Amino acid sequence: MSGAAGRMGRAIIGCQKQAGLELVGALERSGSEYLGKDAGTLAGIDELGISITSDAGAALKDAAAVIDFSSPENTLALAEVCAQTATGLVVGTTGFDEAQKKKLQEFSSKIPLLISPNMSLGVNVLFHLTRMAAQVLGPDYAAEVTEIHHRHKKDAPSGTAVKLLEILEEQFGLSSNDVVHGRSGITGERPRNQIGSHALRGGDVVGDHTVFLLGEGERIEITHRAASRNTFAMGALRAAKWLDGQKPGLYSMDSVLGLS
Repeated sequence: MSGAAGRMGRAIIGCQKQAGLELVGALERSGSEYLGKDAGTLAGIDELGISITSDAGAALKDAAAVIDFSSPENTLALAEVCAQTATGLVVGTTGFDEAQKKKLQEFSSKIPLLISPNMSLGVNVLFHLTRMAAQVLGPDYAAEVTEIHHRHKKDAPSGTAVKLLEILEEQFGLSSNDVVHGRSGITGERPRNQIGSHALRGGDVVGDHTVFLLGEGERIEITHRAASRNTFAMGALRAAKWLDGQKPGLYSMDSVLGLS
């Protein structure tokens, strides 16, 4: 587990046995206050006898796959080690810029690499339904995406919202230049070829996402609300189990769920 002391790292470690997997290594960044602590104790379960380390090579020694929820910089460094050890990598980290995304995806020629901005099974069904609805309805239906997260979240829009926007862009023949993030002032009539994106932050919201497709006389709302991080944890663990034994390549949760 990379990012073992984070909110998602602790949830994943806490759910490992339920998923039928075993933690063999726990990683945190160099200088972290959690280095040397038992990963199980930190996750609120029994001691596992696995100390959190910043040595990726040592942590990956007996690993069939690695789950990463850290930072873009740490993820790229970890991918280098995975390529050397031929270890599959599940990436749930978000906030990559385009250059970082491209560099990360290049590792799929050496290892099985699964990247998803959201590991929840329900959210990945949301992606699928959004693609289907946008394809059927077309750009005559105005698309807007809203998301709500806890006040500690560092990036906006969320990785999940970014994925939803990308799906809508692809289906409507638009680009990121056609996305407006919030509106203020006298904005004039809404252009046809535009997608709205709105990020709300506050409290302890785990993650809410809604896609609006608004037509004349009707609208469709597709919503996913997460009540527990364990939802994402179980999805990430399922992805790691699926990735074990796969050939080098770039995969998504669609592959895990049989939707691709």
